[in-house]
Amino acid sequence: MTALASVFAVRCPILGMLHLAGNDPESKLAQALEEARIMAGAGIDGLVVENYFGGAEDVERVLDRLMGLDLGPRIGVNMLRDNDRAFALARRYPVAFIQIDSVCGHLPPEQDDAFAAHLAAERASVPALLLGGVRFKYQPVLSGRDEAGDVQLGAARCDGLVVTSDATGQETDLAKVARFRAATGGDVPLFIGAGVTNANLPAQMEAADGVIVGSWLKDTHKDTGRVCADHVATFMATVHAARSAYA
Repeated sequence: MTALASVFAVRCPILGMLHLAGNDPESKLAQALEEARIMAGAGIDGLVVENYFGGAEDVERVLDRLMGLDLGPRIGVNMLRDNDRAFALARRYPVAFIQIDSVCGHLPPEQDDAFAAHLAAERASVPALLLGGVRFKYQPVLSGRDEAGDVQLGAARCDGLVVTSDATGQETDLAKVARFRAATGGDVPLFIGAGVTNANLPAQMEAADGVIVGSWLKDTHKDTGRVCADHVATFMATVHAARSAYA
């Protein structure tokens, strides 16, 4: 059994983003809990609590409440620009996974060894899975290695790789996913990390081992919107149909 299968019992788990929008701490918490209940009710497999519109305190506040609700989905955390805080939260709360936007390729060679050693120590301090980006949207490429070299090294630093194209909401290039698959020999789970829609979902699920979705579930299909129950229900119906077709 792979590490991913030990956490998620379904083929190609779907992870929904909680972006923590709102005007103040209470409204951020209320909206996050409402969106979590919507996604859980539709059968989503995991929730990623992320400081996209909130701060570290908002993330911790939401984690604290979610852990007491037992909604069903596995809970994870992504602390943008603050990996140490993500691991600290994973030591405080029983999160199932941590997402980090870049585990390889974003640093020059003279900084990479220290980063890798620190990441390995942090990873060993928690039982949570680590999902890491390589050549991730908005991240610089400073390693001096080719793409395959970054992918192979990144795969050794985490339990699953997250693949995106260049921007939030932009469809992830399946040719890039195929290159990542080839570079790792198919031994490391790949998550599509951006740009999934109802239309491209079956093809994206067939190419990947998991999907992370945020913007498409919003009422506006943009990151600034609110999670919409109808959009989540339609999306998850497509997920279930795709899983049945691949069974």
